[in-house]
Amino acid sequence: MTETRETTHFGEQTVALEDKQGLVDKVFHDVADRYDLMNDLMSMGAHRLWKDAMVADLAPPKAGSRPYKVLDMAGGTGDIGERIVNASLGHAQVVVSDINADMLRVGSERARSWRYPGQVEFVEANAEELPFEDNSFDAYTIAFGIRNVPRIQKALDEAHRVLRRGGRILVLEFSQVDVPGFDAVYRLYSDQIIPPMGQVVTGDAQPYQYFIESIRKFPAPAEFSTMLGQAGFKRVKHQSFTANIATLFSGWKL
Repeated sequence: MTETRETTHFGEQTVALEDKQGLVDKVFHDVADRYDLMNDLMSMGAHRLWKDAMVADLAPPKAGSRPYKVLDMAGGTGDIGERIVNASLGHAQVVVSDINADMLRVGSERARSWRYPGQVEFVEANAEELPFEDNSFDAYTIAFGIRNVPRIQKALDEAHRVLRRGGRILVLEFSQVDVPGFDAVYRLYSDQIIPPMGQVVTGDAQPYQYFIESIRKFPAPAEFSTMLGQAGFKRVKHQSFTANIATLFSGWKL
């Protein structure tokens, strides 16, 4: 009897579920050193504004009886972690976690010159099987990373587990443009400009072809909000940025 293997998508490809993580790892190994530069070029700098809005929404406290602990998942290069610590004036302690060692290398090297380098720790970990105790963090953030996780629901369940009661999740992710006319322009830009740009900047177009395809496979905002609710989060909401190019989701562990 032939065993049926569970499958998932890797961009437009259908792959065995257990194979996806290795394929995603290779993509990020290949682009780690130019990852943030390509984000600037692809979004024309808009990703910085979206990330600033995410941290402003989080509003990490600047004082308190204990440090405000944040897990920034898939945060390898540290740009979210640095924003959170700076916004808290050094009160927050951020664990920047990523499954990809090369992304963490880039982040840890950059952190040496940050204003509060001692407030950020870099930990290699899988979002689906976090090595942290229950009720460990006040907040969980993930920017443009959740769509790369093979088992998204399992990662959301883990996020809920490691948050303290009263803790908050913030997920920033690409979405589908919903403005008539602009959607066609954005699709043309994504298909015809971004992969060749990746070829020029990093020497490889394939990772950026995957990025575009993975965005189109990500659940619509209403569906992803339902998944957050299934993980146990309450008061789930979302807001769109720039004609719904990106969406910020939030929820609470109550």
